[in-house]
Amino acid sequence: MLKEILDGLGIEAKNPGSFGKKVYTGSKQVLASHSPIDDSLIAQIDVTTKDQYEQILRDAEETFLEWRMVPAPQRGEIVRKIAEKLREKRELLGKLVTLEMGKIVAEGVGEVQEAVDIADFSVGLSRQLYGRTMHSERPLHRMYEQWHPLGIVGVISAFNFPAAVWAWNAMVAAVCGDVVVWKPSEYTPITALALNSLCREVAAQEGFPGLFSLVIGDSPEQGKWIAADKRIPLVSATGSCRMGRAVGEVVAGRLGRSLLELGGNNAIIVLEDADLDLVIPSVLFGAVGTAGQRCTSTRRILIDKGIEKEFTERLLHAYGQVNIGNPLSADTLMGPLIHGDAVDGYKRALLQIKKEGGEILTGGEVVEGLGSSNYVKPTVVKATKDMAVVKEETFAPILYIIPVSGYEEAISVHNDVPQGLSSALFSGSLQSAEKFLSHAGSDCGIANVNIGTSGAEIGGAFGGEKDTGGGRESGSDSWKQYMRRQTNTINFSHELPLAQGISFSTG
Repeated sequence: MLKEILDGLGIEAKNPGSFGKKVYTGSKQVLASHSPIDDSLIAQIDVTTKDQYEQILRDAEETFLEWRMVPAPQRGEIVRKIAEKLREKRELLGKLVTLEMGKIVAEGVGEVQEAVDIADFSVGLSRQLYGRTMHSERPLHRMYEQWHPLGIVGVISAFNFPAAVWAWNAMVAAVCGDVVVWKPSEYTPITALALNSLCREVAAQEGFPGLFSLVIGDSPEQGKWIAADKRIPLVSATGSCRMGRAVGEVVAGRLGRSLLELGGNNAIIVLEDADLDLVIPSVLFGAVGTAGQRCTSTRRILIDKGIEKEFTERLLHAYGQVNIGNPLSADTLMGPLIHGDAVDGYKRALLQIKKEGGEILTGGEVVEGLGSSNYVKPTVVKATKDMAVVKEETFAPILYIIPVSGYEEAISVHNDVPQGLSSALFSGSLQSAEKFLSHAGSDCGIANVNIGTSGAEIGGAFGGEKDTGGGRESGSDSWKQYMRRQTNTINFSHELPLAQGISFSTG
């Protein structure tokens, strides 16, 4: 299967587990990508050297000077062709995501579909990069604003969405007239290579081979180059809050722009009048999907005490139906964690839970005999709102059930964490729903009613508040972050009146 996938994506495998085609040659350092499914070697790829990075940036700068002059609808037409290429390779790319990252095939293919969707969205956007006109206070003057391309956009992405997050940035940036330099996670470089190569192939056919570039690293070093590089006006970084602070500080130090999508500690409030037939599958997917390794994964359930017993019984029954195993199998619902460090983080959280008096209702164990030591049991914990561990994000399938008395206590507990990405409320009450969505309700960038925290659509702006970083990607007017605004005033009179009625004359 591995050779078939790599060959189908244009990546030549000389022999099983050996990667032949390289992005840039000459590097003495190699990054090996191993599958979390069974720890087998997928491929090896050159690590980008500093000299190679400099050449990539020079190519990107030259490409930008030409690309920015292409009318936006024509840029959109090239992105449309990219969308068609990704549709053609969707199944293969989805399986590669599964092999390298470990999410089930349905999620892997769904992630590639998300890349297709944002490309389609960007095609339409290419004809909607609107500015405004304003009335001038001066006679025979016209004022308006317009938007210009920024230049090179640096993208630093995480392992959990090795295709979609880059596409959110790259497709929108491309129609805005920018070029993209991508440093993917060191755990998913082959997915990045395949995706970037497909998009670069289409761009090259249109005369812009430097539109999409790849920088490969086996450590944070290459990401630091991007963050510190004054030639890159915008850095979009996805990852932990710790990583985001480091990137944000460096970029701010050179007065660049950051678009940060960082950690989430997402909660669902379940009130007494909630429809549990909706709640249970939403919680299950939110907490177990991608083995709890989504930034929008459900971490906390704030459950009204009146329905806590029924909810818990039904949820534990649902957890008992979750098949853990090889994510390439059709009947698997949860695959492995990405690597041993993630498993160690899971174990540390369990120790902290026990230390603070939490009750493990199900799970809490590493699963043996599945081909690697990266498999764990999805875990449900009865917790209290005062436990320190529930205010931290553990990137693993651990769900905290926290009893509350009514909406007011629930929203207070909900907002009492450093992160602010995604949130949800389940209730049949219009009043409760509107309060949750009001300025005094959820403090997150995403707030849902009667659907879960995970599974955002590309049409809306994606991102969060507080320690989540404040960035917005994907839909709505997120495109404005990839452009610079310019205000223009035209005097078509023969006089020179000043604003605010100021008189400034030597006569």
